[in-house]
Amino acid sequence: MIPVQHYLYLSALLFTIGGVGFLVRRNVLVALMSIEVMLNAVNISLVAFNRMRPENHGGQMFAFFLIAAEAAEVAVGLAIVLSLFRIKRTVRSDEADLLKN
Repeated sequence: MIPVQHYLYLSALLFTIGGVGFLVRRNVLVALMSIEVMLNAVNISLVAFNRMRPENHGGQMFAFFLIAAEAAEVAVGLAIVLSLFRIKRTVRSDEADLLKN
């Protein structure tokens, strides 16, 4: 059996990779994927904490609802990216100045 600490180390590593990807890259699609990696890291940690108390399924329920929220975030994010691409012909976040006056 794998100890819970290994899952938490994996979760921390994935969250760090997602955070660096979000902060460094200028592509909106890469930023969305980095957010997904960060949310999946949170899911791993929730399920790992749930393994410490198997009689309580709170961690799995939170992970399930977070997966549903991720799906909604992807749908809205891709709609925004598509509309940005139609108007500006680019998906770089530097050029997404549509709301500026």
